[in-house]
Parts: sequence; C-alpha cells; structure tokens
Amino acid sequence: MAQMNLLQAINQALDLAMGNDGRVLVFGEDVGQFGGVFRATAKLQDKYGKARCFNTPLTEQGIVGFANGLAAQGMRPVAEIQFADYIFPAFDQIVNETAKFRYRSGNEFNVGGLTIRTPYGGGIAGGHYHSQSPEAYFTQTPGLKVVVPRDPYQAKGLLLASIRDDNPVIFLEPKRLYRASVGEVPEQDYELPLSQAEVMQEGTDITLVGWGAQLEVMGKAITQAEQEGIRCELIDLRTLLPWDVDTVAASVEKTGRLLISHEAPLTGGFAGEIAATIQDRCFLYLESPIARVCGMDTPYPLALEQEHMANEHKIYEAIKASVHF
Repeated sequence: MAQMNLLQAINQALDLAMGNDGRVLVFGEDVGQFGGVFRATAKLQDKYGKARCFNTPLTEQGIVGFANGLAAQGMRPVAEIQFADYIFPAFDQIVNETAKFRYRSGNEFNVGGLTIRTPYGGGIAGGHYHSQSPEAYFTQTPGLKVVVPRDPYQAKGLLLASIRDDNPVIFLEPKRLYRASVGEVPEQDYELPLSQAEVMQEGTDITLVGWGAQLEVMGKAITQAEQEGIRCELIDLRTLLPWDVDTVAASVEKTGRLLISHEAPLTGGFAGEIAATIQDRCFLYLESPIARVCGMDTPYPLALEQEHMANEHKIYEAIKASVHF
C-alpha cells in the first residue's frame, strides 16, 4: 500500500468519487486551480475541468445554499468550507434547509447527496478564528450525519462513504493532522461504515472515547497509564451523528469506567451527550463517575493554546483519578 498523509488521502478520495460518478462536483473558496488553502483539491480542476471543480464567491451561506439546490436536483455536491470557524454564516442553510428537506417533503425530495467538508480543530497556532471545534452544534440536528476521521486510511474510506451516503454529511477534517498523520492507504476504492465505532485497543480497567486528532493525544496518555499497570480500552467514535451507542456501552459494561475527551469546550460539548447516554444505559456497571477531559470554556486562545487543549497529561491524570476513585 502507498504511504499517504491525510491530505493526500482526502484528495485521492475526491478524485475517485469524481472519476466514478459524474454527478460529483467539488467547489468552495479557492478550491479550483489553487487547490484549496491546504491543497486538498489540488489538480482536480486540471483533471475534471472547471465545470466540476470550481471556485465560489466568499459566501458560506451561498456555498451551502447552492449545494442544497444541486443536491435537490440529483447531483452529489462536495462543498468545502475553508475553515470550520467560517461555517456559522451557513448555519441557517445547514440546520433549517439541508437537514430538513426530506422531512418537510414527506420524502418526496431531499438533499441526501450533499457532503460538506471542512478543516477543524486546533494545534496549528491559528488563533480563535481558525481553531474551533464546532461538531456539537450539528449533533443536535436530526437529518444530518457528522463524521470525523483520525488518520489517512480512515479519511479516505469515510469520505468515500460520506459522498455516497444518501444523507447529508458534515465531514470534519482535523487540520492539525493534514501533513502530520502519515500511514498506509490502499490505492483502490474502498469505504468504511458510517455510524460504527472502532475499538482501537482493548483493555479491562477503563474505556476512553474520542474522535479525530484527539485519538493520538489519548494514545500518549494510555502509554503513560500502562506503565502503572492500567489497561485502557480506546474507542474511535468516527461518526458522531448518529453515534454507535452499543459499542461504547458494551465496553463500559466490561471496564466499569468511562473517560471522554475532545478539543471543543467542556460545556455543551458532545462528551456530555455520550456521558448522559452511557449513564442511562450502564449505571449499574459504573465503578466511578464518568470523566470528561475537554477544551476550556473560553474563546480559543493563541498564546495559551497548549494550556487550553485537552492534552495527554490532563487525560493521564483523569485516567488515574477514575481508576483509583
């Protein structure tokens, strides 16, 4: 298998999707000849022409509104929002139009072919307008799917599955890993299942749940915990909406403990939904309170970025506190 970074895997997924289905269009700010601000769409316009890979005006609401119209007519648009922080002007289009098209028509029409790609998260010294993790805003919206890959192999398979899924998908790409995460990726076409979590590592003492770039951070904390004889089970949720409750519940029933970690702030973060659901499902199995290690409840800081983030040291201390409760 070829060695690819996360950006190359995404680019290849888009190339395969466009090559196999003439209904797939890729568009957004600077995605054409320039290849996008991170070069995720590099050379796609050269290969497929300006009719299928093209730049849009600088209007996120317009990008998603245009994508809704294309999807409603049977196309499979892949719209890029340049940074997840910029997605908020399109919020009305996404939650009131994209998510509700099928429902309001009684299944007579839908925009299920739409995929919205956007880089998200911190760790690149991007400050408060280029570092946010807005996944929880969309996980409360029935009608959407929310997908987050952790590495190149996952990114390619999950993106191809998202583009071909018959539901609108928000595909959040951890930009800190774009060039930092490198791994083996099959050259051929493949898909990974949506709404199916993956148990990355089995353990007996505590369950850890995360997604995206946070899995790497949690892995470092697990390595520290193992030196003290603590055996952690690590789960990558992969899809946040709808999420795989059964896999997480089965793990917690085995370990008796749960820790959830994400980059987004603690209050209102998706970890709270997971904690509430697992408490309801697994209350009699729990040996300690469910722990959340998340970003701070502040605007994303530039100078104090490392202090703000849920790093491996915070996760390691929370693992010990849970196991020794």
